[in-house]
This record gives sequence, structure tokens and C-alpha cells, in this order.
Amino acid sequence: MVARQHRTVPGALPLGRRRVWTRAGAAAAAAGLVMVCGAGCRSIPLTSDARGAADPVGLLQRAADTLERAGTSKVRTSMEMATGGTRVTIRGAGVYDYAERLGRLQVRLPQDAAGSSERRPITELLAPGALYMKNRGAGVPADKWVRVDTAGLSDGNLVTGGATDPLAAAEVLRGTRTARYVGESEVGGTAVRHYRGTADLARAAEQASKGNRAPLRAAAKGFASPTVRFDAYLDDQGRVREVRHRFSFLNGRHDGAVPVAVASTTLLYDFGVPVSVRLPEPADMYAGKIAEN
Repeated sequence: MVARQHRTVPGALPLGRRRVWTRAGAAAAAAGLVMVCGAGCRSIPLTSDARGAADPVGLLQRAADTLERAGTSKVRTSMEMATGGTRVTIRGAGVYDYAERLGRLQVRLPQDAAGSSERRPITELLAPGALYMKNRGAGVPADKWVRVDTAGLSDGNLVTGGATDPLAAAEVLRGTRTARYVGESEVGGTAVRHYRGTADLARAAEQASKGNRAPLRAAAKGFASPTVRFDAYLDDQGRVREVRHRFSFLNGRHDGAVPVAVASTTLLYDFGVPVSVRLPEPADMYAGKIAEN
């Protein structure tokens, strides 16, 4: 049973302030930030390809740590799955607290096969080792939550929720084996450095935080390949602004399992926003049987 947790981050505070469960805010300054101060302070814009080309592997392997120091952000997700001639896209939006490893997303499923209007969004709460879903369907009452142990998922919760956990998306980069600097770009009006490479999920699991270690280890075993191709876009503070993963998994546990190609995109913005995540009480959980989809 997961105890009730409640966390509020009203704003960004200077780096170095001790984080506690009831702290007033989260750190917004990241290591390596270069500031010019006069009447005010501003970030120095990207001006040299050489800055982005230096040690891309090491920079990407540290990206998750930089997010933790950033504190919080808003999130948008997109997951495209293709098998045979069928292609489905699932979108989500919400907020995430990287220091506490807690998030909340509203995930919208596509139209059903009959072409009816989009279904009601699923509310998802992301926590270390667990995924909570409300309005799950499959026989679950609309006001009840179901809990999924992410360590027991063959995809490590990179696919099951219809959205990749934002911190897990960054922790995949801990397994970066090869990477190259592509050049400067822009994401949501912010100057970024674009990197392209491959990450090894087993290596990522070894270096991941405690909550993501087991799920990433499961993904390394359950995916069609333990290697993930990615495109990552980092701002001048080293924070991930966008990361795109491409991988495949086998839909089924038998010889006739069908490979499913997945393209997952995670977009991070508005760092330092207030985040409040309340995990469900035991009375809010659904204990019945979930229908097979």
C-alpha cells in the first residue's frame, strides 16, 4: 500500500536550498548556467557549435540529474504506435516534480474503431514504482483508481500508460552509448542543442534512480531490442526540453507476438511551476477484476 503523499511547489528558489517534503519551492538554477548580471540577469544565448559538440555522451548521461535540480515543469506527451497497417497516436499533458518523482497527466485516447468521439481522458498519477489510473475503463468505476506496479511491466511503463514517464524518459539517456551533436535548433521559442544517438536500457537501469531501476531493467528484457534510438534537445542550462525515443516491443508472450513500433515524444516547458500531487487513499482504489481489452 502506498501512503498518501501531498506536495506543493509554489515557485522556483535558488539552487542549494535544502529540499524537504514540505519545502516552499524547488530549485530552478542548474549547474553550468552562465549568467550576465547588470540591471538584471539573463542567460547567454547559444552562440557556438563547439559548446554543444563537447562531450555529448557525458552531457546526455547527466540530463536526468539536471532535471532534478530544475525542480518542476509542465509536460506534453505524444506516443505513436504502429503495427501492420494500423497507426495510433495517444496524447497527454500535465505537470511533473522531478525532485520528488511525482507527476500528473491527462491522457487522451484516440477515436475508437467505430469513429465515435474521443473518449474521456484518463487521469494518471506517476510515482516511484507505480502508475495510478482513473477513468481506466475495462469495468473500473469512473470514480475509482487502479494501481499498476511498473517494475512488473515488460515495457517498464515506457508504453503502458500511453505516455512515457518524463523522468524515465530522461533516465533512458543515462544509458547513452553513442551520440553526436546535430546543431542548434529551437523548441517552443527556446534555443536548444540537438543531439542524436542510441541508449542501452540495461546500462540506463544500472545508473537510474531507485524508482526507475526495476522498470528500466524490465524494459531492457521485454523490448524487441535493448537499444533505444533518440533525439534530445537541451537548453543552455542542460535541461531536456524535448526528447524523442524510438523502439519496438512484442505485443504478446507467445511465438506469434506482433512487433509494435513506438515513437514517444516528451516535451518539457515552464520550469518551476507549482505542482501538487495527491496519491489515492486506500478507499479510492478499485479492488475488483479488470476486464481484458
